[in-house]
Amino acid sequence: MPVITNHRQRLKNMMLVAFGQRKMFQNLIPALLHFCVYLGFIIINFEVLEFIIDGIFGSHRFFAPYLGSLYNVLLNGFEFLAVAVLLACLVFLWRRNIIRVPRFWSKEMTPWPRLDANLILLIEIVLMIAILTMNASDQVLQTRSEMYPSTGKLLVSSQAIPLFSTLNTKSLIIIERLSWWFHILGILGFTVYITYSKHLHIFLAFPTTYLAKLTPHGKILTMPFVTQEVKTMLGMENENPEVQEAPKRFGAKDIDDLSRVNLLAAYSCTECGRCTAECPANLTGKKLSPRKVMMDVRDRLEVVGNSLSKGGPGLNDGKSLLGDYISKEEINACTSCQACVEACPIMINPLDIILELRRYVTMEESKAPETWNAMFQNIETNFSPWKFPINDRFNWFNN
Repeated sequence: MPVITNHRQRLKNMMLVAFGQRKMFQNLIPALLHFCVYLGFIIINFEVLEFIIDGIFGSHRFFAPYLGSLYNVLLNGFEFLAVAVLLACLVFLWRRNIIRVPRFWSKEMTPWPRLDANLILLIEIVLMIAILTMNASDQVLQTRSEMYPSTGKLLVSSQAIPLFSTLNTKSLIIIERLSWWFHILGILGFTVYITYSKHLHIFLAFPTTYLAKLTPHGKILTMPFVTQEVKTMLGMENENPEVQEAPKRFGAKDIDDLSRVNLLAAYSCTECGRCTAECPANLTGKKLSPRKVMMDVRDRLEVVGNSLSKGGPGLNDGKSLLGDYISKEEINACTSCQACVEACPIMINPLDIILELRRYVTMEESKAPETWNAMFQNIETNFSPWKFPINDRFNWFNN
C-alpha cells in the first residue's frame, strides 16, 4: 500500500464528506431526510448511555437529578429527532417500495439487498416508537409513584398520554419496561446486524473518505514500472530514479490484485445506486453498472473469506472476479468519464477497479477489443488515435 500523505486534506475530506454529508446535498430532499436519520443515529444514541447506566445500577432516569431543567430540554430534542427519523424512514420506504425509484430496482438489486434496506428502515421505525412509548408511559407513572423522577412535559410523547392514563399502574410498568428492554436490545442487535449489512458504511465511510484519491478526477494514474520501462526504451530521463519492481501481474484478475483501498471501498458501498444512475454507459442500455462492480467485489471477498474460514481453497476455487463476477462486456462499456466517482456520496472510485481489470485483459491476455488495438497501433505509429500521418496532424486538427 502506498504511503499516505497530505493528512490535512484527507482529514478535511473525511469531516466534510463522511461527517458533514456534503456530497449528499447535491439532491436536497433525499439529503435532508438522510441527514435526519444520520443525526438521529448520532444524537439519540446518547440517550442509550443512560439506558445502560440504569440497567447496570438499577436506577431510573439516572441523569435527571443532575441536569435539572436541562434534562427536559434534551429529552424534548431527542423526541423531535425521533419523530424526524420515523417520518424520514417512512418516506424512504415509500420511495423504495411504492413509487419504486428506478435505481433501487436495477438488476443487481436482488431480493436480499432490497430486503436489507427495508429491514433497517423498519428497525429504525420500531426503535423510535419504542422510545416514544416508553416516555409516554413513564410520564403517567411519574404522577403515581415517587420512584419515577419528573422529566417535565415532553411535547411529543405527551400526546399519547390519554392512551395510557386509563391503564393500571402494573400494566404501565410492564409497558414502560418492555419498551426499555426492546430499545436497548434493539440498539445492541442493530449494532451487530449492520456488520453483515450494507449499512456498515456508517462506520467505514470515515476511513474510505480519508483514503480517497486526492488527484483530479480526470487524471488516470499510470503504472510506475511500465512508465519506467517506456522512458528507458525511449532514452528519456526518469523523473523517479528509484527502480520499480515488476508487479506480479499487470492489472487485476481477482481480488488479491486490487488494493486494500479498493477492497475497503467495496464494503463501504451503500448500494444507493447514484453512480449507476449517472453512468452514461448504463443510461444507454449497456451492461455496465458501477454499483454492481462494487457489489461483485464484496461478494467475491465474502466467498473467498468464507472458504478460507472453513479450510477451503479460497482464491484457488477455479473462479475469479474477472469473468465469473464481472464480464469483459461490462468493463469495456466504461467511458472513463468519472461520473460514478463524482456521484458517490462517500468518494468511492469504481473506475479504479474497472481500469485494473481492463489492464489485465489488455496487458496479460492481449485480448483488448479490435477497435482498441487499432487505436493502440495508431498511437504507436502516428502519436494519435487516428490513422493519419504525423505530418498531417494540423490538417485534421484544424478541421
